[in-house]
Parts: sequence; structure tokens; C-alpha cells
Amino acid sequence: MNTLILKTTSRFLFTLLLLLSVFLLLRGHNEPGGGFIGALVAVGAYALFALAHGLNAARKLLPLPPLRLVGWGLLVALVSALVAFFLDKPLMTGVWFSLFGVKIGTPVVFDIGVYLTVFGALLSAIFGLEESAHTQEGS
Repeated sequence: MNTLILKTTSRFLFTLLLLLSVFLLLRGHNEPGGGFIGALVAVGAYALFALAHGLNAARKLLPLPPLRLVGWGLLVALVSALVAFFLDKPLMTGVWFSLFGVKIGTPVVFDIGVYLTVFGALLSAIFGLEESAHTQEGS
């Protein structure tokens, strides 16, 4: 789509949706929300941006390719699950520690891993669908 209103509002909504996504991620271990729903909101933000500005513009906003984010997300989730195991506690038991004066728990770290995994997988699928739609239009 090539409308001025969509292009203008998508920039504002992109930022707003990403902020909402991070809010949902960080509040999720105590209240409704978490890594899964936060990632869905972030994917919606990128899909809207790609719809308004094109796939290449949306890809430039990503720090890593989507499938690489899936790998990092799985690694972060696995590490958070194994922390308790190495402390002779049951697997995936919550462990809290202080990092730079901030108390962080493994449930939050696990949610971050889920966020990255879902975000990368869904964004990869959406980008792939968008690419195939453009390929079919061109033929």
C-alpha cells in the first residue's frame, strides 16, 4: 500500500506497539502477559511497518535475521532453565540473582527467550509470505 496516512501513522504505531510489547513482556511473570503475547504484538508492529514501507525497510529495522533470533531465543530459554539444575534444584525452578543492583529471576529470562523465539519464528513466516506474494505478483 502506498498511502500517506498509512506511512505516517505506521511510524508512530510501530514505536507505540513495540513499547506495549516490552511492557507485556516484563509484566508477564506476575500478571497476564509474557513473552508469547509480547512477541505477537511486536510481530504485528513489524508487519504493519512492512505493509506501509515495504519488506526491505522492515528488515533493516531488525538487529538480526529472524531465524537467528529464534536460535538465540531457544538458547536463552535453555540457559534460564538449566540455572536451577546446576544449583542442584529441580529443572526450571525459579532462581533470583542481582545484576548491576537489579534483582532478576530466571522466569523473566525464560520469558525473554520465549519472546525472541516466537518473534523470530512468526516474523520469518510473515516475511516469507510477503516475499512469495510479491513473487507471484511479478510472474
